[in-house]
Amino acid sequence: MAGHRMDDIGNVLGNWFNYTRRSVFGPLLASIGNRDDFRRKDDWNDAAPWGNRSWKNRIPAGLPVSYSMAILAACVFVSLLSLIAPSFVYGYLALNPIYVMQRPWTLVTHMFVHANFDHLFWNMLFLFFFGVELERRVGGTRFLEIYMLSGLAAALGQMLVSTGTLLGASGALYGVLGCLAIIAPEIRILLFFIIPLRIQYAVVLFAFMDFLMMGTGDSIAHAAHLTGLLVGLAFGYMMRNQPQVYYNY
Repeated sequence: MAGHRMDDIGNVLGNWFNYTRRSVFGPLLASIGNRDDFRRKDDWNDAAPWGNRSWKNRIPAGLPVSYSMAILAACVFVSLLSLIAPSFVYGYLALNPIYVMQRPWTLVTHMFVHANFDHLFWNMLFLFFFGVELERRVGGTRFLEIYMLSGLAAALGQMLVSTGTLLGASGALYGVLGCLAIIAPEIRILLFFIIPLRIQYAVVLFAFMDFLMMGTGDSIAHAAHLTGLLVGLAFGYMMRNQPQVYYNY
């Protein structure tokens, strides 16, 4: 009798184990190693094969990924770094014309360095409004080309009239403004957040003020502003007859 009971208990346990393995652990084990195809999900706008997509398209829709926002983030990072290692940031990332041959990278890195919070805030506010708009109209690659070449030209223009240390994104941002003034003349801005003004008139006003202030020794790179603006205007004239295409970010 005892042997039959043990056999019955063994059969019950065996049947329960087989049922549990099939109904519970079977699907769970089968799913291990499988990956959901997130490209088919509604929150992914691009259903193209993964290998054919750029690095920006591999990030779910809804995240503000663009070159203008990447530049903004880099400027904020460098400003935070300047609080920790000011001698490194202002010595090896800012542009000092005396050491430009020994530190040629500063022709680029100076655009990410800012003197203080006010300098950073106003430049990044400008980048947020006008940089994003230009990138939306011309695309990321062309925006980056305009931004960087305007910044490089601004640095060279400032070095022609001054040997002082140069830092900040203003020259590049003037290039952004100049290009927008040509390809999007319908844009209106609020001067001092109060006075509505067409973007072309704002460009003329800013250029006139920079020209008047040159040589005043106010520690503002007016020559850099004007040079960057000229590069942006040149890009705008080259692109003004191209069809308007709007890029989503």
